[in-house]
Amino acid sequence: MLQIDGKKLIGEVTLDDIEQAVGSEITFSACVHKLRKMSGFTFVILRTGKYVLQAVHDKNCASDLAELCEGAYIEITGEVKREPRAPYGYEITLKRFTVLSKPAAEYPLHVSDKVLGCSLETNMAYRSVALRHPLTRAVFKISEGVVSGFREFMLSQNFTEIHTPKIVAAGAEGGANIFKLKYFGQDAFLAQSPQFYKQTCVAFYDRVFEIAPVYRAEKHNSTRHLNEYIGLDFEMGYISDMTDVMQMETAMLRYVVEFLKNNYRHELELLNAELPVVGDIPAVTFFEALDILGKSHNQFDLDPTDETRLCEYSKEKYNSDFIFVTKFPGLKRPFYAMDSKDDPKLAESFDLLFRGLEITTGGQRIHDYDEQVAKLKRYGIEPEELAVYLDIHKYGMPPHGGLGIGLERLVMKLLGLANIREASMFPRDIHHLDP
Repeated sequence: MLQIDGKKLIGEVTLDDIEQAVGSEITFSACVHKLRKMSGFTFVILRTGKYVLQAVHDKNCASDLAELCEGAYIEITGEVKREPRAPYGYEITLKRFTVLSKPAAEYPLHVSDKVLGCSLETNMAYRSVALRHPLTRAVFKISEGVVSGFREFMLSQNFTEIHTPKIVAAGAEGGANIFKLKYFGQDAFLAQSPQFYKQTCVAFYDRVFEIAPVYRAEKHNSTRHLNEYIGLDFEMGYISDMTDVMQMETAMLRYVVEFLKNNYRHELELLNAELPVVGDIPAVTFFEALDILGKSHNQFDLDPTDETRLCEYSKEKYNSDFIFVTKFPGLKRPFYAMDSKDDPKLAESFDLLFRGLEITTGGQRIHDYDEQVAKLKRYGIEPEELAVYLDIHKYGMPPHGGLGIGLERLVMKLLGLANIREASMFPRDIHHLDP
């Protein structure tokens, strides 16, 4: 319950509520974040879903301080006053409080410290406690902001939001990196991508997007890989070429950064985040990238060191934290990637690198039925295996393309986090299936 000067309100207390209550009483619920005993009074630091507020318990409070402990959930009534030395410039003098619940054990982590100060493994082992730390939970408010900005932008560009199955009959990317399961006696898989369904929906919606989990059965144990992550995907019809998709992504990223600035200033300041300036993003072809790196043309993909060096090049030459790499060798791209008209060995496919990390893969897809069948055969895939997928080509598709962005990778680089697990609320990797 939230109540200001006797008036009951619904919802969590906000700074506007606190400001409105200056000079009068306010009642709201919070968690005891920290107790700091001073001479003659005690600071009771309160943690709400967004803020950490300062309250004071003294001899005039009708409730006994001995009832409080760190981690207790309480309902407080107190008088608000301005105090420039307190967080956000407000302090609450407690009149009374009611304990709603108390923990059965002390926190195993120093949740009230400025920095959590534990190893990543300890953080993961006590994840439900670590997430109570203001800095840790602020990361996921930024994730919320990225998703909200992405959705708002997509809708403004006449994209339709879709929700596609995550239990599928075939993998969009193929290969061994796919989770298998039994589905009522049949073989099934966890979706590596919403690719097939995105393309299907372009046939009747023209432009679609999805925000949903993606599953990759890769046995990586790195700072940049997860086995389950949130994909920000979109697919758009009637494109001229893949640069239309690249331009749409650039505009989306520009919108998301401004959205964060306008709506998540508190979390950005808390995390000391340096948001990028999203101008015109430079683009180089894959083989131009190899020339920049001083490498021979006998490799077919970029490694993590290559991505870091290319971003350093982009920052130095173009003052951009981003760089597109286009026209990858077709052998390293999925069977639905369109071949380049200039060189059929290359694909109309791109990656977007951001601060040393690939965050996006996208490109133009094959829309012609005969062309798609021919490419499947080149890849050693029998068309009958993907007959349902081929139906969308058989019955007509506009020229189209799209991309997928890894939310956790984007947030990791926006906030300068050292490990992608810090950007996942409950990470799933080869070592973590719980919590």
